[in-house]
Amino acid sequence: MRIRHATGGLLALLLAGCAPVERGVSPPSAPSRSVSFLAFGDSGYSLDYLDPEDLTLALTREQFIAKARASWIKDKRPIAEFTPPPMIAHPSNGGFVAASGLMPVAKAMTDYCRSVARCQFGVMLGDNIYPDGATLGADGRDDAKRFQDLFATPYGAFGWGDRDFRIYATLGNHDWHTSRAAALSEVRYLSTTRPFYMDGLAYAVQPPSAKGMVEVFAIDTHVLLAGEKVLDGKLADDGSEIPTTKLDTSEPWATPATDAERAMVANLERRLKASKARWKIVIGHHPFWSSSGGKFEQARTLRAVLLPTLCRYADLYLAGHEHTLEVATDSCATAVPGAGLSPLPNIVSGSAAKQRPLNRAFMAHQQRNYPQYRPLYVRGMIWGFAHLTLTDNAATVTMISTPDSGSGQPKVEFTQSFARRNKASD
Repeated sequence: MRIRHATGGLLALLLAGCAPVERGVSPPSAPSRSVSFLAFGDSGYSLDYLDPEDLTLALTREQFIAKARASWIKDKRPIAEFTPPPMIAHPSNGGFVAASGLMPVAKAMTDYCRSVARCQFGVMLGDNIYPDGATLGADGRDDAKRFQDLFATPYGAFGWGDRDFRIYATLGNHDWHTSRAAALSEVRYLSTTRPFYMDGLAYAVQPPSAKGMVEVFAIDTHVLLAGEKVLDGKLADDGSEIPTTKLDTSEPWATPATDAERAMVANLERRLKASKARWKIVIGHHPFWSSSGGKFEQARTLRAVLLPTLCRYADLYLAGHEHTLEVATDSCATAVPGAGLSPLPNIVSGSAAKQRPLNRAFMAHQQRNYPQYRPLYVRGMIWGFAHLTLTDNAATVTMISTPDSGSGQPKVEFTQSFARRNKASD
């Protein structure tokens, strides 16, 4: 789905998708000084690790669709737009469940990086393990096998001959479901197993292949939000927000527990200010805006605590959480009033294994009431990833899908370029 601004600030929503992109044509040659990388999130959904309730009843195809339709209505999405997710009969009982895009998207990324564009590193944007993260055996499953199936098998060969290739990771809310010890066991695996990289829950790193041109700043937005008062979002039938005092609660073990976790935003600001990199890229799990209509209060809280820092010092923010592909900007006029800052590009790449529908009624409400938010491309019910190329002064974001058939064939859906915001490194 492509979103454009219409007269009077209303949305014009084109169901036909994006403008056509000619396939089989290589992009123009990049300047000699450039860095390219992958961004993907919410990759951890696998048929081998389903929520037990998904297998309790063996749903027929019709029952699966009826359940999806009931959820669509409950979430206040316009029923005329109902589209069920891709489904598959589970081999254990023949019941239908949502299909996984884990391996198709991994194949699409490999094909794209080997035949279309350079990929010098990657960022993995959280919810790396569904449904409950690592468990330390609490679910009767071996985490070593889980890590092999969800990390090493799809991504272990990434790099394609580049020994400096790394996938810089952060955690998401699902990675925290079982316990703090279990979440940190995932961090240890990603910290010690190539091509993955973590250095704690929040860290800064300069990818070797970028040769000082790029610095990546990772934060754990689930821990950050667990330390804040977040309301539970509620929608009216027309997609507008309903005021509420009910709180959205997080697991107690995700609440900031160390000085570093409590000072996550302050430390991020300090690192951003001190960085000499030409491009300062911040990655987290939660986005600043909601397209599905179910996470807007989380987004509102995150904007309040994190967006001012990014508006002042960062060039790009990349997130997942919404199982969508999105490109938008925030004008920064509300986050930092009167500063005259350039808009901050927001990239959401959260469809590496699961799909989620948009809520277009809510999206229209959101754009009418928050003029600082400018969506450029929003697509739900899709598997895919993002690819970014950075030159000295511009970032080009390309959103790539792969079909529901599971073929793993990459297809370019949308491309947008942004000027570099931060001039302090000049």
